[in-house]
Amino acid sequence: MSLDVRESVPLAPLTTLGVGGPARYFAEAADEAAVVEAFRFAEARGVPLFVLGGGSNLLVADRGIDALVLRVRVRGIELLRGREEASGAETGGGGGEAGRALVRAGAGEAWDDLVARSVAEGWAGLECLSGIPGDVGATPIQNVGAYGQEVAETIVEVRAIDRATGAAVVLSGADCGFGYRDSRFKRAWRGRYVITAVTFALRPGGAATVRYPELQRALAAPAGGAAPPLGEVRSAVIALRRGKSMVLDPADENGRSAGSFFMNPTLAPGAAAGVLARIEAAGVLAPGEAIPQFPADGGRVKLSAAWLIERAGFARGTRHGAAGISTRHTLALVNRGGATAEELLGLARRVRQGVLDRFGVALSAEPDLVGFAPGEIADLVGGAHL
Repeated sequence: MSLDVRESVPLAPLTTLGVGGPARYFAEAADEAAVVEAFRFAEARGVPLFVLGGGSNLLVADRGIDALVLRVRVRGIELLRGREEASGAETGGGGGEAGRALVRAGAGEAWDDLVARSVAEGWAGLECLSGIPGDVGATPIQNVGAYGQEVAETIVEVRAIDRATGAAVVLSGADCGFGYRDSRFKRAWRGRYVITAVTFALRPGGAATVRYPELQRALAAPAGGAAPPLGEVRSAVIALRRGKSMVLDPADENGRSAGSFFMNPTLAPGAAAGVLARIEAAGVLAPGEAIPQFPADGGRVKLSAAWLIERAGFARGTRHGAAGISTRHTLALVNRGGATAEELLGLARRVRQGVLDRFGVALSAEPDLVGFAPGEIADLVGGAHL
């Protein structure tokens, strides 16, 4: 057997939160043949297969995972075509360039390495996604986004192995059903495909996407003005993320996190009007303060989860055993040292219930929650379970 399968492998060191029990079986796949072999191994032993990326958007149960945990390590960054229009991708910002650069990256490539390469090459389209931990293969699943940019804007194709047939398939970006932190990989296609490569349509010589207010302020870039160089935007994004402890730094007391633990809620217009009225009546607004709100797909209204959490009375640095809220960013739940998954879930439930009681908004967990029984995480909404 070319696939090296190990038993009872600790998963905590493979996640950015640093919590959770072991995998019953664990293997790494350097190519698509190894992925298919992993399917067969799991099927022969009657266990599920769980794909582990960079471990940055994940909370593993204390009991571990009774499954074959597979880390896809397919590598390589390849320029397929340059200065040529790429069908199927709707790239945003800085239009008018002569063409596109089609860049294919293996699922096991570190995401920020790809972003750094694209910025160095002058390929616009990923610069605002700088500093995000994890692997390339995970980005289509969640439609990773930050500072006004999403991977849905640039993904042309996703190459994957179909678990049912063991065959390689190519899925167009248009077919992936991308939405806010969402895709068909999280819904109708959950568990069907293992991603091995992603192709992006980037813009050689294109302008950076600077449409997020916080980033505009950091760059002193007026809305509608000339965009700064890609490298300057990347540096500004990383600085903003570092200020919120949202980059991997072993020396940072807030560094052991899964990033944002809650998604920003999006509400239908009628529901949003009711929530906004409830917030105004709650007396939590400072004089002249506006409620942060943003337009979302389908005419919906997006609210700031971080703002809601703070106004519900949860301060930065709040602790729940060895788990806590980051001292720098309210959306991040952190491991203060020796935290358990149960402590993190307990804190998440406290926060979610507090926001629900105060404002009538139910927050959804953003990380995958694995190794838990469905009933253990149903109240947190979303996340994978085995």
